[in-house]
Amino acid sequence: MTDIKERYKKSLELLAEIMEPMSDIAMAQSQFRCPYKNKNEEAGELMLCVADDKIDYKPYWETESAEIDR
Repeated sequence: MTDIKERYKKSLELLAEIMEPMSDIAMAQSQFRCPYKNKNEEAGELMLCVADDKIDYKPYWETESAEIDR
């Protein structure tokens, strides 16, 4: 049983090691860019992080594979 707990602990440590840099980048970007906006938005003044435009995300979740899974 101890072996399982030790492997579990090591797995969590590895996961944390993998995720921490991604989290750091996301936190840094959240200081200057809305996470709901396209990263290629035109440079200039910061846009409000609200639904101030008509972004259509439908194509990203309506795919053939999504239809198959239903």
